[in-house]
Amino acid sequence: MNNKTISIVLEKQDNILISKLKDLDFISEIYSLDQIVDLHKNTNYANSDFDNSTILKYISSNLNSESVLLIKNKSKIEININSFVEVFDNYKISDSGFLYFDHFYKKDNIEQKIPVLTAHCGSVRDDFNTGNILFLNSKLFKDACSELNVQLNYSGLYYLFLYFLRLDKIERGENSFYTIIESDNRKSGEKIFDYVKDEFRRNQIEKEEVFTSHLKLIDAFVSPPKTELHQVEENFEFEASVIIPVRNRQRTIADAIKSALNQRTDFPFNIIIVDNHSTDSTTDIIDELKSISNKLIHLIPEEEDLQIGGCWNLAINSEFCGKYAIQLDSDDLYLDENTLQKIVNKFKEENTAMLVGSYQLVDFSLNELAPGLIDHKEWTFENGRNNALRINGLGAPRAFRTDILRKNLFPNVSYGEDYAVGLAISRQYNISRIYDSLYLCRRWEGNSDSDISIEQTNKNNEYKDSLRKTEIEIRAKSKINS
Repeated sequence: MNNKTISIVLEKQDNILISKLKDLDFISEIYSLDQIVDLHKNTNYANSDFDNSTILKYISSNLNSESVLLIKNKSKIEININSFVEVFDNYKISDSGFLYFDHFYKKDNIEQKIPVLTAHCGSVRDDFNTGNILFLNSKLFKDACSELNVQLNYSGLYYLFLYFLRLDKIERGENSFYTIIESDNRKSGEKIFDYVKDEFRRNQIEKEEVFTSHLKLIDAFVSPPKTELHQVEENFEFEASVIIPVRNRQRTIADAIKSALNQRTDFPFNIIIVDNHSTDSTTDIIDELKSISNKLIHLIPEEEDLQIGGCWNLAINSEFCGKYAIQLDSDDLYLDENTLQKIVNKFKEENTAMLVGSYQLVDFSLNELAPGLIDHKEWTFENGRNNALRINGLGAPRAFRTDILRKNLFPNVSYGEDYAVGLAISRQYNISRIYDSLYLCRRWEGNSDSDISIEQTNKNNEYKDSLRKTEIEIRAKSKINS
């Protein structure tokens, strides 16, 4: 690599890190955002970060080097200098525009490697992990900043990521030369709801605006359907069915079933439990409750390989399924006895294909947990079907018109099966929302996402990114054909 070709900008001053980097012969300059306030007395950028578009424009306008390294070091960063030099001796930024790297992560003095995912056109969620060190082509970085004509306070890096994604100029480096020292000691399952907290609302709105612009630029934006949804043509014995897939939930299944049995409605409903070959006492508990209520339908699949999606397909395609199929997970409960009535009323009021409610987080004993109500306000009638591609889930409880769901079956997986169906339905039909709480979502050690490994997290994210890729390609192809 030629001498003096890289500028380095850190989010905050780190004298130890700077001392290790400043004498490398390919570094042209190195400074932190903390220093900008001293360099430019009339402009206070203190306590800002790379998500601030003013900061990005300042950096780009003052670049004279071939490339720039942005180091997000609000969490402490340790760099292996020998590995760092090796990476940049063998890499030409002209080959790409935006390079991010595998890295290490240290928490409670335990270090593990974090292999990041390879970005593609479906990698558009705003929490796609590009790590804490980004290597950008200066010319393309300047171009991106010059095209940014709105003030961003929370999503500057997300804007850059989508910009380079459109150019197909994003590359993953598998060399792990740095370590992030984690100061947030919460489990992964405790962090996943941070984005719905009130203090993050502006952040979410801004990211939605950035992402919506991206979809329009790639011809994947869709407007609300204008055609009226046809009336249900089939005859159903039951107006609604509560669908509960379950396997080995002896501690919670009775609570879930009783929650459904307690529903008070002005229409007939049943409860379809798909017992996926439980090996604990779950089956016995279901049979005991079935003996006291004829509302319970207990199905055991013939197949041995069904996941949650396959269990749903078995339920909705059975002769017992009602006009509306309504979700209840085997460790959750409905908020009160009016949940089913509210959902069915909404279906009739809005003639909709799918409905998503809101839920409260509770512990195993049903005590409320922060942040409390999860209402997914990011789903709106005007833009929900687009914003759904940016976020990682649609909310709960989910309910469907059965005739439409039978034409949009679930993939046979146990993660993202509901997201896949929601994306497919939203492309064709309206999805209604109820923003009041309808549901109690238990957070406990039995949750499938309570504290999952980085390997499983990557597997889950990769699957949903593949769904987004397919959806974006379908939308873009539809626009071209029309």
